[in-house]
Amino acid sequence: MSNGLTCFLLPAHRRLYLLLLAGLVIVAACNTRREAAAAPGLPVAPQAADTPVGGYCDGCELMYAGMPAVIRATDTSAGWREPGRKLLLTGLVVQKDGHTPAPDVIIYYWHTDDNGRYAVTPGMDRRAGRHGHIRGWLKTDSAGRYALYTIRPRAYPDQSEPEHIHIAIKEPGLGKEYYIDELVFDDDPLLAAAIRQRPRENRGGSGILNVSPGKGLPVAQHTIILGKNIPHYPR
Repeated sequence: MSNGLTCFLLPAHRRLYLLLLAGLVIVAACNTRREAAAAPGLPVAPQAADTPVGGYCDGCELMYAGMPAVIRATDTSAGWREPGRKLLLTGLVVQKDGHTPAPDVIIYYWHTDDNGRYAVTPGMDRRAGRHGHIRGWLKTDSAGRYALYTIRPRAYPDQSEPEHIHIAIKEPGLGKEYYIDELVFDDDPLLAAAIRQRPRENRGGSGILNVSPGKGLPVAQHTIILGKNIPHYPR
């Protein structure tokens, strides 16, 4: 007679006892596996394949709204032709080692206008309305370089945040875009208070910009380090 049939023919109280015993064995095995994964020096199960690089990003998906077919290493934002403090943002994108140039990386940016608002204008892609009309794309050249002619954003009217430029990154061969720290300005009086309230993560490296006078045009240089402090980064 098979074991399964033997168990079925046992009295009800014995069948219940055997079921409870089997359950205790399963629970003990699960707990053992959890403890082993958490123990120092032991391997931890890898992240699930669908874990998003960089974690959740509110608005990063809007980088694809109206994205042009051809993206260049130099861009002039819509804000450049409007009132505001002119700014040239230029720099490099490098691999996680901190020095190898990273070509063909798409940088999506958006920021407020000279009134501190994400203003919507006629003709802009309405899907990206909450990013405002000062938005665009850069694609690093063979040496990892990029340059953006824009205006320096203003703080929100309520002064709740320092002046900042949002940045999302899309690497070639990496299926998911991710955000890096907002670019902020070291001479902004709101910056110190903001850092005290919410320390920066240095995603992609420090995003605190120093603006120099340049030759008649204020210039800020910034290096983006791919994958630095980015959760679930695969490389």
